[in-house]
Amino acid sequence: MSQNNQLPPPGAPDIDIARAATMKPILPLAEDRLGAPAEALVPFGHFKAKMSLDYIHDLKDRPKGKLVLVTAVTPTPAGEGKTTTSVGLTDGLNKIGANAMVCLREPSLGPCFGMKGGAAGGGRAQVIPMEDINLHFNGDFHAITSAHSLLSAMLDNHLHWGNEQNIDPRRVNWRRVVDMNDRALRNINVGLGGPAHGVPRENGFDITVASEIMAIFCLASDLTDLQERLGNIIVARRYDKTPVTAKDIGAHGAMAVLLKDALAPNLVQTIEHNPAFIHGGPFANIAHGCNSVMATKTALSMCDVVVTEAGFGADLGAEKFLDIKCRQSGLWPDAVVLVCTIRAMKMQGGVKKTDLATPDAEAVKRGAINLKRHIENLRQYGLKPVVAINHFVADTDEEVSVVESVCKELGARVAVSKHWAEGGDGATDLAQRVQEALGEDAGEKTFLYPDDMPLADKIKAVATKIYGAADITLSGPAARSLREFEELGYGDVPVCIAKTQYSFSTDPTKLGAPSGHTINVREARLSAGARFVVAVCGDIMTMPGLPRKPAALEIGLDEHGEIVGLA
Repeated sequence: MSQNNQLPPPGAPDIDIARAATMKPILPLAEDRLGAPAEALVPFGHFKAKMSLDYIHDLKDRPKGKLVLVTAVTPTPAGEGKTTTSVGLTDGLNKIGANAMVCLREPSLGPCFGMKGGAAGGGRAQVIPMEDINLHFNGDFHAITSAHSLLSAMLDNHLHWGNEQNIDPRRVNWRRVVDMNDRALRNINVGLGGPAHGVPRENGFDITVASEIMAIFCLASDLTDLQERLGNIIVARRYDKTPVTAKDIGAHGAMAVLLKDALAPNLVQTIEHNPAFIHGGPFANIAHGCNSVMATKTALSMCDVVVTEAGFGADLGAEKFLDIKCRQSGLWPDAVVLVCTIRAMKMQGGVKKTDLATPDAEAVKRGAINLKRHIENLRQYGLKPVVAINHFVADTDEEVSVVESVCKELGARVAVSKHWAEGGDGATDLAQRVQEALGEDAGEKTFLYPDDMPLADKIKAVATKIYGAADITLSGPAARSLREFEELGYGDVPVCIAKTQYSFSTDPTKLGAPSGHTINVREARLSAGARFVVAVCGDIMTMPGLPRKPAALEIGLDEHGEIVGLA
C-alpha cells in the first residue's frame, strides 16, 4: 500500500482512496493511542480487533472524557456527510492536540447494496479497512440476525409441540429479520404444508437494523443486562391476552450466547491512524439510530474527547440519542455539531438535484429555514450546536456567507470544514470551534418529555416540539396498543418514532421546515427488552425495498479479485 501522502486526489472513488491508505497494525495502535495492551484485544486479522469485555469491565472507574454528538440537517439525495464529518472532526481534533477517537454505527448490507451505499465516511475522512467495514465486518449483524432467528424458530417450535404457554397464534407479534432490502418478505405466511410443518399464521420480515435485538444490543450495559433484556422481549399474547416473553419459552440464554462475542466493540482506525470504534447499527428512521452504549462508554474511559454520530437529521437521530440512549445510559453530550451543506440548503430551497452545481444564494437563503429549525430544536435540550458547513468544491463564497449569516443571527458557532478533500488538516477550524464549546459549562440534561407522561402525549410532544406538527392522529389499533402497553406497566418508557427521514412531516416531498401538519401513527409496537415504544408513522416501512437501480448492479470483482463499485 502507498503512504498517506500519496493518496489519490480528492474526487477519486472512496474505495480507491481507502485502499491506497497505509494501515497500522491494530495491536500496537491500540497500545500507543489508547493504552490498551495486546491481551485486551481479540484481533480479527492485522487491522481489526474487538476490545475484550473483561478489559472493558476494568475501565469502569477511570475518569471519563468529553462527548461530542454529530448530527445533521434533514437529509437530501445530495448527501450531508455526517459520518464523513464525524471522522474528519476526529482527525482535526487530533491535529490540534486533543486525544480523540470516533464511535460510529456499523453499515447494513441492505443500504450498501441498495441506494444509500456504505457508511465508512468519504474522501480523505474515512475509517478503514473500508471494504471489511461495509461488508460483513466482524460478524456482529450476522450474530444479531441469528439470535433473532433463533427466537423466531423457538417460538414456532413451542407452538408446534403442545403450546404450553397457551399462546394465541393470532396474537404473535414477533416478526423475522434479514439484513437485506427485500420488499417481498414484508408480509408472509408461515407453517403451511400440514401439521408436520408447524402452525399456519401470518408473519413478516423487518430488516435486521430494525430488530428489537439490535436495539437491545446497542443499549445493553454488559452481558448480564443483555441477557435480562433479551428475556423481557414480548413475542406474543396468550388466549387470555397476557404477554409471553422470550424468557417464558426459554430462548433468552441461547440468544445471549450467540451475542456474547459480538457485544465487544470493534476497533479500527481512520485514514490518519486515529482509533475508531464501530459497533451496532440501528437505523434512525425506523429505530433509535445510535452506536452501542458499550462502545461509547468504553471510548470515554480511554480518550479525552469522543465523537459519535446519530443517524439522519437531528429531528430523528439526535432526538432519539437524547431521549432514548441518554435517558437509559446516563450519557449526555458536552457539545453538539450540526452538519449542513450548501447543496442541502439549495434542495431545501427548491433546487433540483440536477441543478445543484449552479450558484444560487437565494435558494440557500430559502433552504436555511431547515437549518434554523434544527438549531432551535437542539436548544430545547439545553444544547448549543456548532454548525459545520461540510464544504463541496462547487460551493461559492456568497453561498457559504448566507449560512454563516444565519448562524450569526442565531448566535451559533459555525465553521467551514474541508475534511473530505483535506482530511484532518481541513477540519482544524471546526475542531477549534468544538474545543471552545467543550470549554464551556455543559447545561443540565433536559429531555423533551418526562418519564411519567402518557405514551400518546410523548408522541405528540415529539411531533409538536420537534417536527413542527399541530397534532397527531392515532389509528384505532395504535391507540389500543398504547393503552395496553400502559396497562402492562410500560407507560414510563420513551417513544421511538419511525417515519420518513426526508421531511419534518410524514410527507417526504415537504421540504424546508413545514409546520401545522398532522403526524399519523398507524401502528405502535412495544420493545419491552429495549424499553421503548415504536410509533410507526405515515408510509414508513420497517423492511425497505431496493430502488429501481440498486447499487448492487455496479458492485463486483475485477480480474485481480479486487472489489469494484462499492461506494
